Amino acid sequence: MNSDDILAYLTEHPEFFEEQVEFLTQVRIPNPHGDRAVSLTERQIVALRSQIRGLEVHLSDMIRFAKENDITAEKVHRMGVSLLGAEDLASVMCFLYAHLSGSFNVPHVAVRLWGVGSGLVDDDAAELLPVPDDIKIFAGGIKRPFCGHATGQASVEWLGDQAPHIQSVAQIPLRENDGGACFGLMLLASEDIQRFYPDMGTMYLERIGDMAAASLLRVVG
Repeated sequence: MNSDDILAYLTEHPEFFEEQVEFLTQVRIPNPHGDRAVSLTERQIVALRSQIRGLEVHLSDMIRFAKENDITAEKVHRMGVSLLGAEDLASVMCFLYAHLSGSFNVPHVAVRLWGVGSGLVDDDAAELLPVPDDIKIFAGGIKRPFCGHATGQASVEWLGDQAPHIQSVAQIPLRENDGGACFGLMLLASEDIQRFYPDMGTMYLERIGDMAAASLLRVVG
């Protein structure tokens, strides 16, 4: 009989532990925290304490993540409220830049639009400058924000003199309602290579993109 046979027997006959209470109190097994042998009951207590500590750490992490999500959600909400009051392209961009660089601490932000805004008074705004076709194709082809290294990302050139220093980016496509046609791209950039990375969650970035797209369409569409 090997250890697997013993485990199988005990699994199939849980009443063994009730019938052999005295025997269990006599079983001595190595203490994981020292040389002294301990009873099976003591060993179980040690194991349970270890499990509890692991659960406490897991619970602490969950609480921390929940608090962080609440803070982020509040920031997104405040941005949305501000955008509701924007009446033109300049004010929409002012609110976007202020919240992203302020509340979200994004060092560099740039937006480009195409196919909208013809005839606007401020049609010389940076957001309406010509955009190369390769960027339009890229933006139209991504279904959710692209996050990762800045190398090879043409939109980084929108940042002018700061472009050579950028290490990571998030690029958010701006679309018409319900995933319609792409009419723009929002660039968030940082000198920190870990700020935007491929496996990061994009839920809040998507929401920011949706709000920005809706606000921009309202004033330039």
